[in-house]
Amino acid sequence: MFEMLWRKLRLAHQRKKTPVSRSRRDLSPNLEANLTAFQEELGASPDLIIRRLTLGPRPGSAGALIYIDGLIDKQVVNQDVLLPLLNEGNWGKGQDVTDLLGYVAQSILAVGEMQTETELRQVVQGLLAGDTILLVDGQAAALLLSTKGWDKRAIQEPEAEQIIQGPHEGFTENLRTNTALLRRKIATAGLHFEEMKLGQRTQTAIAIAYLKGVVNEKLVEEVRLRLKRINIDYILDANYLQEFISDAPFSLFPTLTFTERPDVVAAKLLEGRVAIFVDGTPVVNTVPALLVENFQSPDDYNFPYYYATMIRWFRYLSFSLAVLAPALFVALGSYHQELIPTPLMITLKTATEGTPFPLAIEVVMMGLVFEILREAGVRLARPFGQTISIVGALVIGEAAVTAGLVGAPTIIVIALTAITTFVVPGLLGPGIFLRLIYTILGGVLGAYGILTGMLFTLLHLASLRSFGVPYLAPLAPVIPADLKDVLVRAPIWALRTRPRLIGWPRPQRQPFGFAVDEEEKGEDGHDEGK
Repeated sequence: MFEMLWRKLRLAHQRKKTPVSRSRRDLSPNLEANLTAFQEELGASPDLIIRRLTLGPRPGSAGALIYIDGLIDKQVVNQDVLLPLLNEGNWGKGQDVTDLLGYVAQSILAVGEMQTETELRQVVQGLLAGDTILLVDGQAAALLLSTKGWDKRAIQEPEAEQIIQGPHEGFTENLRTNTALLRRKIATAGLHFEEMKLGQRTQTAIAIAYLKGVVNEKLVEEVRLRLKRINIDYILDANYLQEFISDAPFSLFPTLTFTERPDVVAAKLLEGRVAIFVDGTPVVNTVPALLVENFQSPDDYNFPYYYATMIRWFRYLSFSLAVLAPALFVALGSYHQELIPTPLMITLKTATEGTPFPLAIEVVMMGLVFEILREAGVRLARPFGQTISIVGALVIGEAAVTAGLVGAPTIIVIALTAITTFVVPGLLGPGIFLRLIYTILGGVLGAYGILTGMLFTLLHLASLRSFGVPYLAPLAPVIPADLKDVLVRAPIWALRTRPRLIGWPRPQRQPFGFAVDEEEKGEDGHDEGK
């Protein structure tokens, strides 16, 4: 109900809002007036560099180069822009031309990408994006030269998504570097990128990527529509977009997946998904998202299928233990003691004898202590964080048992829960909340409370959609052909089809046991198999 109310309020707000009217301000033919306008727009910023120069043989025309220090490649500006402009031998027949900017662009400069703009706001945006601006006295236009070049982080393996085998490279904070990494993975003309600017103040570059002929065009159009509806001053991270375009903003479960690995994004695009890049962050969102994606890892496809299947089962088991172990421990110890073997029951009662708190309070309290230690370990510097997490957990756990505040079995259950929580990092947040809710229900109603909580969770998951695709697919609805990469990991040669609800236009991924004749391929070179 709350999600439906939120959607209605958001749509009503989007219908009422009108674009901010901005008066168009064109450049002036007077050079000094243009320079004054730039200084008014950007202020007396020390990184705003204005280089006055004379264009053409004497007597030449007055001109100026404008750029932001730190956003441009100085070597490109000096060698490919300044040097040709100041070399009188390059001007020859250009002294009598009327369109000086056009002559400079065609015959003088050695910059590969350039464009002419007449609106001041567009020129300023190009300047802030790393372009060098060339102004000429007497012409109400500016030449935008692509000289972008700033310091960026080297390509490294993502620390949160490390694998044993396979490529060890990850996205960076530079958008163009990220798109190039994806181009290296999918070297086909069908890989399309579309860019837009979001954030009225930040003007953050957003790029959507999809594979033409594989993706459903309705999905691409829906992504475009949701991104264009965003009206906010700033976009600083991929999570900003996630909270705007998510189908269920109040749900615990994410309806967009995120990754920092180019191979993962490439695999998802080949299945028919759409990737969303945000300049300034290495995190890439992919849609639509399914619940089963959180239990898959790139290593599953780098190891033999039988071993990958076993590891995938361990992930399902680990997530179940992380969510249900404390709740089951509380329910069995408080309400259903007859289900515990007598020797084990005697051991548990002996270990918990003399503790002042009920079992549910013990579990919740130690769970909160563990979350505090985990957050402290994450926020501190790496050498100190690991030490505090390990030592703090040992010291506090041992001290709590020695002081008689909690029993030793509670410490064992919390430790097991802590270990299994990190096996499925994509569901870390939902797992924490579900564990707390199930523990409270188990302490109040026993196993009946846990079953009730699981029922409502299952109903919620069944109602979720991610860009029109059921969140529990292919389990609900059941699609037998897609189960080959859910509970098990079938051999690569058996993964012949893409997910049915995602790769609609071209579900066939590879032929059945024989090479495809060249005449049977489509115009884009893909197999036309049905």
